[in-house]
Amino acid sequence: MNVPDDLLYTESHEWVRREDDKIRVGITDHAQAELTDVVYVELPKVGAVHEARSTIAVVESVKAASDIYAPVKGTVLEANKALQTDPALLNTDPYGEGWIYVLQVDDAEQLKNLKDAAAYRAAIG
Repeated sequence: MNVPDDLLYTESHEWVRREDDKIRVGITDHAQAELTDVVYVELPKVGAVHEARSTIAVVESVKAASDIYAPVKGTVLEANKALQTDPALLNTDPYGEGWIYVLQVDDAEQLKNLKDAAAYRAAIG
């Protein structure tokens, strides 16, 4: 499984890329492989405020629907509209064009609760 070293990870298989005081979030290669073919993404509403670990989006595959969680408390700044027409980007490019949303982080200290790449690799075995 591809687990980039420059990202942070959640227990629920979201990846987080820091961009100053914002974060870009998607699902990991491991998560997309478990889901198989993604057919629909319910994107978060721009401007919505979410608590850490609250449901922020939903990904539907041919196998199941899975909630996507906010890794930290923050406000949605942007949603990846490309996923509305091409949800398979989550499968083909999970760490690139397949990002799901950008969150304005309320408190950057919360990011310390996320896993680094080594810890995430250990968790998925």
